[in-house]
Amino acid sequence: MAEIKKITISVPDDLPAQYVNMSYITHTPQEFILDFASILPGIKQPKINTRLVFSPLGAKLLVQALNENLRRYESTFGEIKIPRGHSLADQLFRAADPKDPPEEG
Repeated sequence: MAEIKKITISVPDDLPAQYVNMSYITHTPQEFILDFASILPGIKQPKINTRLVFSPLGAKLLVQALNENLRRYESTFGEIKIPRGHSLADQLFRAADPKDPPEEG
């Protein structure tokens, strides 16, 4: 069996982080395309800020890695609850209800 070599990866100090809360996922027979954008209040037409292209195998391996990391996260910090009854956009962008207490900040 071939020896598995450890790959050292470096992250540039000036690599910008992109906040994303919306994604579009499409595929062709040869690749999966993941487009990411940020929807924020007041932005009427969000623009894609990041595009990732994976082979089908790479996409499946990404899903496995995400699932493993979600299991680890939840075992440390507790279950991540998905809002029910309303869309995530409703939760993020609903009009303020006068009955809601003001947020502490």
